This record gives sequence, C-alpha cells and structure tokens, in this order.
Amino acid sequence: MADVSRVTKRRTSVDDVFAYLHVQIISLGLLPGDKISEADIAARFGISRQPVRDAFSRLENLDLLLIRPQRATEVKRFSMREIEKSRFVRAAIEMEVLRRACVECDADGAARLDAALGSQLKVVEACDVESFGTLDYDFHKVICEIAKADFAFDVIMTEKTKVDRLCRLALSKEQRLPELLKDHQRIANAITANDADLAVEVGMFHLSRLDATIKLITETNANYFELADF
Repeated sequence: MADVSRVTKRRTSVDDVFAYLHVQIISLGLLPGDKISEADIAARFGISRQPVRDAFSRLENLDLLLIRPQRATEVKRFSMREIEKSRFVRAAIEMEVLRRACVECDADGAARLDAALGSQLKVVEACDVESFGTLDYDFHKVICEIAKADFAFDVIMTEKTKVDRLCRLALSKEQRLPELLKDHQRIANAITANDADLAVEVGMFHLSRLDATIKLITETNANYFELADF
C-alpha cells in the first residue's frame, strides 16, 4: 500500500482511514483475501486503533472487509450470492430510472448526457481505467437526476460498489472500455429519443456484461471467491 502523506484536517481520522482503504480495495491496491492489521494502519496514520476499528466497521458494512474475532481482518472475497443479490436490486432500480428518464428528458438533459459521453470518450482514448470508473458513476447519477429520482443514485451506487472490483479486474485484463462506452452511448440515445423500451433493453444488456466478467475471473483467479461458491 502507498504511504499516506498527510491526514486531511477537515475530516475525522475515521473518515480518512475509511477513504484511504476504500480506494485501496476498490482500485485493487488490496486484493480479495489480503490481510490488513489495525495496528499497521494506526501506525501509518499516526492515530490510535479505535478510529481504525471504526473505519473497518464501515467497510465491513459495505461488504468490503471480513472481520472475525481472534483472526486477521481481510479484504472480503467475492460471493456469488451477494453478487446476484446486488445485480437483482440494481436492475430493478435502474429499469424504473431509465423509464422515468425517457419521460423527463429535455434539451438540457440531452446536453448533460452528451457532455458526459464526451468526457468518457477522452478517457477511453487515453485508456484511463481509473477515470472511466469515476465518470461511469457520474453518468448514472446524471440519468437519475434527469429522471427526477436523484435519491435512486444512492442505491445504485451502493450496489455498484459491491461489484466494481470485479469490473476493474476485467477492465485491467481485457481493456473493455470501448464497448462500455458504446453501451452508454446507446443508453443515452434511447433516453433522448424518449424510447423507454429500448433504454431498458440496452441498460439490462449493459448489466449482463458482468456474466462474462465473472466467468473470466473464476477461471483465472478462483481464490478471489468464497470457497462455498465452488
């Protein structure tokens, strides 16, 4: 893990530790199954172990850490059941959001989608996986706002976070950014054309790309999954 240069004064120690570890886990600086120590993290930040313990708890609630009494804390391995649950919830929410966006989209909404796609195109051309991940979240947030359902983004973000590590593993190995951008372009076109059925069809196809990702990772890194899945 990279050294921490300084702790942001505006936030609490818990916030800083949480943010640092969250990035490390999501960006695969820490891999599924990696062990981490309260004492090591506390020493790295120059703080007591209690804020670290609180940050660990927050990460556990996001299903990113596995904390067990008298055993080392480790980065949570993937669970097929949790992945399926996350996909089910997200699909249900996104179908309704896409339908609403198709009804509510006006010239301003179309312009916002176009701007979002322009930003994505630049990072795809630069093969910048990290920036694309950020812009991917922004794209879904824009759609929720167009749909006048900004509250739905919180749910989408929570469920999306749970599988983002899988997506990043696939992106780093397959460089699938162009096809993901193409999906986003088709979704945006359907929304601006007020075609709800097409928007939902493309949106669900976009989510189904995770099937190939899961197959790839189970074949190449089965140790990243819980043993009960095999």
